Amino acid sequence: MKRNALLVFIILTTLMSCSVDEDNSYVGTEVMPIESIDIPDQFVYGESYEIMITYNRPSTCYQFYNFLYDINGNERTVAVINSVYSDSSCTEEEESVTVSLNFMVTGTETYLFKFYQGHDDEGEDQYYLAEVPVISERQGPESTVLD
Repeated sequence: MKRNALLVFIILTTLMSCSVDEDNSYVGTEVMPIESIDIPDQFVYGESYEIMITYNRPSTCYQFYNFLYDINGNERTVAVINSVYSDSSCTEEEESVTVSLNFMVTGTETYLFKFYQGHDDEGEDQYYLAEVPVISERQGPESTVLD
C-alpha cells in the first residue's frame, strides 16, 4: 500500500512539475535512499525539531525537491525526493547531501519514524526505524547521531 502511495506521489509530482518550456531539461523525480539521520533521543511535547537527513546524490543533475512524508497515527514514513535534470554540464560524481526536516511534536505518545533506505534484491522497501519518546518538559542533553 505504501509502495503504491509512493508511486502515485512520484507520478503526480512528475506530471505537475513539467513545463511547456522547450529549454527545460527536467526529466522527473526520484526517491533517494537515506544514508544517515540526526534525530533527538526524545521530544518535548509542543516543541519543534530539525531532523538532519543525509543521502547520496549520484550527480549534480539531482537536486533536492522535497520529502515524501506519510503520517499514520504516531508513525512517520520519510523519504527524500530529488528532481532529476538532463544536462551535459552535470558532474557524474556521487556527493553526500544533508537536508533538514522540521518536525513539530503534536502528540504525547512515542513516535516511530521509518526512513526509506532503498529496496532489497527482492524489491522490498527497506527502512531505518527510529523510536522517539515524548516527554512533557525538557531534561538536559538529548541529541544523538544515528548512522
